[in-house]
Amino acid sequence: MRDDPSVPGLVMRARIGDQAAWNRLVETYTPLLWSTCRRYRLSPEDSADVVQRVWMLLVEQLSALREPAALPGWLLTTTKRECLRLLRASQRHASRSDPLDDAASRLAADEDSTAVDRALLAAERDVALRRAFAELHPRCRRLLELLIREPPVPYADISAKLNMPIGSIGPTRARCLSQLRRSRALAQLLATEAETVEGGEEHARPLVDG
Repeated sequence: MRDDPSVPGLVMRARIGDQAAWNRLVETYTPLLWSTCRRYRLSPEDSADVVQRVWMLLVEQLSALREPAALPGWLLTTTKRECLRLLRASQRHASRSDPLDDAASRLAADEDSTAVDRALLAAERDVALRRAFAELHPRCRRLLELLIREPPVPYADISAKLNMPIGSIGPTRARCLSQLRRSRALAQLLATEAETVEGGEEHARPLVDG
């Protein structure tokens, strides 16, 4: 799941009542919510309830989002929690239950929860990487952009575009990547992940105040 640079702007406009911005957010991320519900094997009716509740929760929390760019991760986490809440409620109200079916359901939910958590972590890393990239010198950003293009750009073309000797491209790339790794955005993310590994559990920083 890639971070959309237009998300912060849409969130800020939606906060002040821009209906077009809100509609764009709903149109963009509703498929993500539905696909998450499908991973939990919810019925279409239950999925519709979860999707509707997530958007209602966002209406309540929109003004409190700390990082508008992290909205996709917030939506994923909230949808996962709502799916699990609904599944637990269904199990409590079931009149009869097969222990083997319950065990299979819990295993499937655990596997899907792990997949969603991985997607959320990828989204957080993507946001941090974009911020780190923005901290680089423009010449470094331009060089790295050319080096990661598909199909690959020949070194001779890069040399001509940047007025850089071909022999300097490799060393300059190494220096730029070193600066990228030392950026504040990536340093904060790596520190958080290190604490998670050392503590043996995840301690996610809340996206909203309160």
